[in-house]
Amino acid sequence: MDFKKEIIKILEKETGIKGLSVEIPPDSSMGDYAFPCFSLAKAMKKSPVQIAEELGKKIRLSKLIQRIDVKGPYLNFFINKGSFAGDVLKRIVEDKNYGSLNLGKGKSMLVEHTSINPNASPHVGRARNALIGDSIVRILRFQGYKVETHYFVNDIGKQIAMLVLGAEGKDKITFSDLLKMYVKINKKVEKNPAIEKKVFELLNKLEKGDKTVRRRFKKIVDICIKGQTKIFSEMDIRYDKFDYESDYLWSKKTDDILKQLDKKGKLFTDEEGRKVLDQKGYDLAMKVPVLVLTRADGTSLYPLRDLAYHINKKKGDSIIILGEDHKLYHHQLSAALGLLNHKIPKVVHYSFILLQEGKMSTRKGTVVLLEDFMKEALEKSKKEIGKRHGAVKEENAKKIAYGAIKYAILKVSSEKNVMFNWEQALSFEGDTGPYLQYAYARICSIFRKYGKKIDYDVDYSLLESKEEIELIKMLGEFPEIVRSATEQLKPHLISSYIYSLSSGFSLFYNSCHILKADEDIKKARLVLIECVKRVLGNGLGLLGIDVLERM
Repeated sequence: MDFKKEIIKILEKETGIKGLSVEIPPDSSMGDYAFPCFSLAKAMKKSPVQIAEELGKKIRLSKLIQRIDVKGPYLNFFINKGSFAGDVLKRIVEDKNYGSLNLGKGKSMLVEHTSINPNASPHVGRARNALIGDSIVRILRFQGYKVETHYFVNDIGKQIAMLVLGAEGKDKITFSDLLKMYVKINKKVEKNPAIEKKVFELLNKLEKGDKTVRRRFKKIVDICIKGQTKIFSEMDIRYDKFDYESDYLWSKKTDDILKQLDKKGKLFTDEEGRKVLDQKGYDLAMKVPVLVLTRADGTSLYPLRDLAYHINKKKGDSIIILGEDHKLYHHQLSAALGLLNHKIPKVVHYSFILLQEGKMSTRKGTVVLLEDFMKEALEKSKKEIGKRHGAVKEENAKKIAYGAIKYAILKVSSEKNVMFNWEQALSFEGDTGPYLQYAYARICSIFRKYGKKIDYDVDYSLLESKEEIELIKMLGEFPEIVRSATEQLKPHLISSYIYSLSSGFSLFYNSCHILKADEDIKKARLVLIECVKRVLGNGLGLLGIDVLERM
């Protein structure tokens, strides 16, 4: 039984009004749940105070509701603590996937994330795409969705052509060479615009199917994709399928899209000789509402290939993770897909990770590479473990280091910037990944000291202290937190929740004896902390963060 839902059912039955909700008061002395009657005033044509008084008299006390206090326009519910504790903790004990409401049972979802240009090692800013996408995939799978994770590879764009040009005359090229090559060729183009002409010549030859040029492009892209995915796999971020832009070019699907758009009467050739989609009439923040699809020489641009890609996706729902700098473009793409009567993907936009001097740029070379950040985090992790235990296990050090990176980024709502700060991100104190992992490890330590199997046949009414009840309330909220994170596609809701749960556990741990308590209370508290451990483990897993039994 979900006590919160049961109270809402009672309120809806008594008022005849659906869609009601209850709140948790800021202080438990005010009640366990509160219902503000303001929302009923218009429908019932009474003052909120009068409605509260009438409902307070009508609703009967039961095994569920121990007491109801009427405070002005509020109905404050005091629940039966023993029944409530037993209900929540038994559900967690019996369900290893506690938190999942199986919202995706029988449903499938395609999630495209990362999809960074294959031109260099990923920097921390673009890695936010992969981290958000991976967490969303984990949340959806936890809810029972059948999920396919896709990576769309821009293997034929201008940036790749610049790398191909920069690689001329070089026999052996490694993944680590690519960033330096990319920055160098960009500087050359800025100083000598004539070099850019060679870039477009390469693209023209590529689209015409020049075999030698195609091999040169493929060589560069393969080096980069292997290097990028190796870095992400270190953080347990994986992909089911890689989709290549070139496939839509060689298969002539881009030509098919142009023909379809032409039939809609929205395609025209502009004064520069480019194929352009007229998007007048759509709510687009543009002075000239058009989507340019080809260059004057007929070669396709990214939007045309992207349209072909989205149309070629499996039928059904899909999600795409995009930087906030792609908001206008996504509106344009959505308008074009709508014109072609194709389903529009849901989008999650994320803001940037900023350096003190501003936004990172691969082109300018002002980046903090993810692999460097991972190495720095790993070294710091080893030092911290060394201080605590002397011996350092590489596996544990990685779990702590990569957990710190993931949490530092995922705890921030996707639409907000993350201020890139080494010390803050890698701190082992406060609102950090290592702090949450330590809470889990501390519970494991208590069970090692106990040294026996948990007895689940306990008297839950013994869990009656303020700290215990608050902790149980938080445990009971987990399924609804996961629901919100699923429906809103916001992993930071999980982050915020498990930090609050860890803090609640810390308050309980500092206030209540566990192993030194009387036998019956000890047994009940051991079940309580076992449930905290399970929910912490599930929550961290949804963020892609590993748990540790020792730290």
